[in-house]
Amino acid sequence: MLILLPPSEGKTQRRRGRPLDLATLSFPELTSLRSAVIDSAEQVSARPDAHRLLSVSPNLIEEVARNTRLRVAPTAPAAEVYSGVLFDALDLASLDPASKRRANRRILIFSALFGVVRPTDRIPAYRLNPAARLPDIGDLTATWREVLTPVLEQEAGDRGLVVDCRSGTYTAMWSPKGALAERRVHVTVPGASHMAKHTRGLVARHLVQSNAQPRHPEDLVPLLEDAFVVRLSEPERPGRPWQLAATARA
Repeated sequence: MLILLPPSEGKTQRRRGRPLDLATLSFPELTSLRSAVIDSAEQVSARPDAHRLLSVSPNLIEEVARNTRLRVAPTAPAAEVYSGVLFDALDLASLDPASKRRANRRILIFSALFGVVRPTDRIPAYRLNPAARLPDIGDLTATWREVLTPVLEQEAGDRGLVVDCRSGTYTAMWSPKGALAERRVHVTVPGASHMAKHTRGLVARHLVQSNAQPRHPEDLVPLLEDAFVVRLSEPERPGRPWQLAATARA
């Protein structure tokens, strides 16, 4: 089973720590593109119009400035760098050792800068929108989709579920196709964005706490129904994901 998460908008910056070493990150097939994106992001972030080119608010100029030091800034495990509602609910640090090991195998966090990382990969804090267009790179989302597709299809293998807790632009970076799409379950949450992020974090936490290996979307229901009110819907047409609506029980 793979659990797909978005990154958080907010990121925790370490004061100390070793600098970025791309060779240590998961999925070495992505190293070349990661390096090119970093170089381009560093150059753009030093420009006075960086916020416009990177599609971020001008109020975030201090965070954008971090991008000029990506190769020398202190790093920390991605699970500690990404903060915010979803990752607070996931709360990986409080898991027992067996659940942490499952989380480190199952969870993939999507990133406009790195493509995809595991919770243990050491990365710096950064600010980059996948909707940005970078010099010599172009459309980040389309560029990452082309490179990520064969890598993640291989990672997903020929069995097990892909539980998708992403929303918005990050789903466009990779969406399973063909037979693999039939094993994708998109987690939806009624209500406001804050509650949706919180509930998706709780769903991911619940799944890594279980040693079960669900093979069919319907297998998720008994895994989650003790903690959530769930409703599973079949795809509207071939190639579309199953939909799992989840609401945390009081």
